[in-house]
Amino acid sequence: MATSLGENLTLAYDTVRSHKLRSALTILGVFVGTVTLMAIGSILTGMNKTVVDQLESFGTNTVFVYKFAPGIHIGRLTREERLRKPLSDADIAAVRSECGACTAISAQVMAAGNFGPPGANSANARSKSHEVDGLTFSGTEPNFPEATNQAVAEGRYFTEAENDHRENVIVVGHSVSDALFPTQDPIGQTFTISGTTFRLIGVFALRKSAGASTQDLSARIPYHTFEKLFPASQEHSIEALARPGMLTIAQDQIRVALRRSRRDKWNAPDSFGMATAESIIGQFHDITGQVALVIVAIASIGMLIGGVGVMNIMLVSVTERTREIGIRKAIGARRADITQQFLAEAVFLTGIGGILGIIGGWLISELIKFAIPSLPSSVPLWAVGMGFGISVAIGVFFGLFPAMKAAKLDPVDALRYE
Repeated sequence: MATSLGENLTLAYDTVRSHKLRSALTILGVFVGTVTLMAIGSILTGMNKTVVDQLESFGTNTVFVYKFAPGIHIGRLTREERLRKPLSDADIAAVRSECGACTAISAQVMAAGNFGPPGANSANARSKSHEVDGLTFSGTEPNFPEATNQAVAEGRYFTEAENDHRENVIVVGHSVSDALFPTQDPIGQTFTISGTTFRLIGVFALRKSAGASTQDLSARIPYHTFEKLFPASQEHSIEALARPGMLTIAQDQIRVALRRSRRDKWNAPDSFGMATAESIIGQFHDITGQVALVIVAIASIGMLIGGVGVMNIMLVSVTERTREIGIRKAIGARRADITQQFLAEAVFLTGIGGILGIIGGWLISELIKFAIPSLPSSVPLWAVGMGFGISVAIGVFFGLFPAMKAAKLDPVDALRYE
C-alpha cells in the first residue's frame, strides 16, 4: 500500500491541527532562527545599499589619497603607520606634475589627526538661535567638486580668487543649511564656526543615496582660508579624477609620484594610503560577508535547538501512534511508507516554522524601513532561500531517526500495544 506525498502531507497537517500547542512549541526554535536570519539579512542589505550608493556618488573614477589607507579600518595602526608624516604641499605638487592620466587634482586640508574620506574635522556651527554639531569641516581647492563629483544645488562654489585672497566664504551640505536657516534663503547669510564668521555662498546638492533622509553635514571653505585660520593643520588629502578608462594608470602614476616625493625605499611599503570607491566597497562587502556567515551560524544554532525539539516530539508521536502504525503495516504499508509519513510530518512542522519566520522577518524589515528611512532594509533572496532550506533540512535530519524507529516496529507487537 504505497502512500503518496500528498497523503503524507495531509496526515501531517491533521496531526499538527490536533496537537496545536505541542506543534507550536515544536516549531518555535525554527521560527526564531529564521526570523533572526531574515531580520539581520535585511539590515545588512539596507546598509550595503546605503554605503554603496554613497561611495559610488563620489564617482567611480575618483582616487582618494591620505596618510593612511582610506576605507574601513579594523584593529590598531602599526608603528610605521603611526609614525607616518602627513601629505605635504610637495607631495600634492608631485601628483599634479606627474599624473597625466588625471583630469582634475584637488587638495584638502583638515585639522591635525583627522583623515579619511570625505575628510572630517568635527566642528560646531551657530547662527543666532540655531546650532549644528558634528560638521565635517575642511579647506578645499576650487576644483574639489569636480574631483569628487559633488554638485552645488544652490549658489556656487568658491573661486580661485577667493581662495588666493583667503576669503571667509563657505559651502555647506543641505542638512547644515536647513538647520541653520530653516525659514530663510541661506545664500548670503552668515554664521560662525569655531568663533569665525563665514558667509554662505553655496549649498551642496543631495548625493545619490538609498535612504530618503541621509544627512550631509559637510562644510567646505577655501584651502588657503583654512590654512590662515588653522595654521597648525597639517593633515592633507588628495582627490584625483582619472580620465575615462584610465583609473589604473592614474593610480600607478600617483603611486610613483608620491613614493618619489616621500622618498620611500624601493623595498618599503607605501607611506600613504590610496583607494577608490570600488576598493572601499570591496572592503565593506568582505566585512558584511563575514558578518552574514556569523549570523547564519547563530541562526542555525537556534534552528538546531528547534530540531532537537522536533525529534523529541516525533518520538513521543511514534509512541502514541504505535497501534496506528501496526494497523497500517497489517493492511500492507511498507517500511518506506511509514518512514515517509513521519518524515513528512517533521518536515511539515519545520517548514511551517520557516515560512512563519520568513513572514516575521519581512514584517521586521518593513518596520525598520518605516522607523529608519535612511536604512532601506529589504529581505534578500539568499536569506529567504537559506532560511527555508535550513528549516526543511532540520526537519529531515531530526525527523529521520523517529521515522526509522516507527518503520522498524513489528506489526504484531504494535497491534498489542495499549
